[in-house]
Amino acid sequence: MRLKHFNLSVGTQIFKAFSDESRVRIMHLLYKKEEMCVSDLEMILEFTQTKTSRHLIGLKHAGLISSKKIDQWAFYSVKEEVKEMVGLMLSYLDRDSILLNDLESYEILYSSKELAVCRLHYRRWNT
Repeated sequence: MRLKHFNLSVGTQIFKAFSDESRVRIMHLLYKKEEMCVSDLEMILEFTQTKTSRHLIGLKHAGLISSKKIDQWAFYSVKEEVKEMVGLMLSYLDRDSILLNDLESYEILYSSKELAVCRLHYRRWNT
């Protein structure tokens, strides 16, 4: 499903959301990894819980992300209707060293099973 009603108001909200480096970093991780929880974003980006939550709220109000709760974790993902547009915007930043470092940090933390997503998978298979 694509964004059907793109107008000045919607465009302004999206451009505001992408006007901050922290929100771009969050959107990049959510786009690349499809779904992440707040604590994982905090760990990877080395943000405080307050900063992470504030930026997630801004992205949610802009209509770019949605959330769902699983156990004690809130998982965020890019909304399906804006994925194509977000992917296009982020494609211009594919070689950015900060964004590549964020992905590398994700892989290291994922492989060492330090992320909530790992604990969630472990819990599901062992209950």
